[in-house]
Amino acid sequence: MNNIQPIRLDSVELSPPVALAPMAGITDLPFRQLVRKFGAGWVVSEMIASQEMVQAKPGFREKAELGFGQAGTAVQIAGRDAYWMAEAARMVEANGAALIDINMGCPAKKVTNGYSGSALLREPDHALRLIEAVVAAVDVPVTLKTRLGWDHDCLNAATVAARAEEAGIRMVTIHGRTRQQFYKGRADWAAIRAIRDAVTIPVIANGDIVDTASASEALRLSGAAGVMIGRGAQGRPWQPALIGARLFGGKMPDIPTGADFVAMVAGHYEAILAFYGTDLGLRVARKHLGWYMDEAGAPAALRRVILTAGTPAQVFELLPDALAHGERVAA
Repeated sequence: MNNIQPIRLDSVELSPPVALAPMAGITDLPFRQLVRKFGAGWVVSEMIASQEMVQAKPGFREKAELGFGQAGTAVQIAGRDAYWMAEAARMVEANGAALIDINMGCPAKKVTNGYSGSALLREPDHALRLIEAVVAAVDVPVTLKTRLGWDHDCLNAATVAARAEEAGIRMVTIHGRTRQQFYKGRADWAAIRAIRDAVTIPVIANGDIVDTASASEALRLSGAAGVMIGRGAQGRPWQPALIGARLFGGKMPDIPTGADFVAMVAGHYEAILAFYGTDLGLRVARKHLGWYMDEAGAPAALRRVILTAGTPAQVFELLPDALAHGERVAA
């Protein structure tokens, strides 16, 4: 166990240097608040399309809600137009976000076909104009999340990161794949070291980091200042805090078991219903309930009943039996 080494970006302290990654349809306000409560260094919102957010299209502003005023919260914005990116940044800063993260890593075709996300790796000059516009628009630290490059013939993340630092970016997170890899194969943590060596700002490693062992290896190979956890936190909202405590020191999270685990899941379920309303909340909650039941080893028949339940009352009634099976393993 090492002494904790927080990342400081102006008045924002990220400690431990282990974060919850932005995940579409997953890292909404209820889940981010739960992960942050366990002690993650910081949490990042789902990617938000900047123009749609500013124009108040349904569903977009809700993605940015973070329980503003809480420490260690970032809103991730994406887009192609410098005006809308700057306006979205001003909006989330005014609402109290501690950090603004620019997405240049999303590989989804609906994003890259709009020349946003990782498509910007193919147009670094234009990407820098977007970065400059966002940095100039706000006073809070601006960070960047991207990939190694568009493909293996365009591994330009080190150059992009160096130029981004010159433009005022304060931290860079690198997913250790190219856009063309999507999520196939294995993340190349060693390749992240080239980006770390190209900048003086903190670099965060991302991709296939799910537990303490993978986080430790990613840090060793990349030389990064911290790690970002995605699917490893699904069903285990304490995971970023646990990895942070084991690798960097500090307080170990209280990992709930038995009745405490049931109470945590029920509380998360209630928060989802309150945030989305009952009809939409029932659907949104299913993936989280599924991951929690995977973690607990719930019987398949009971799992099916819960995931097709038509009312919250049915779910609350069955949760204790579904979650009573198995023990959660601290990874």
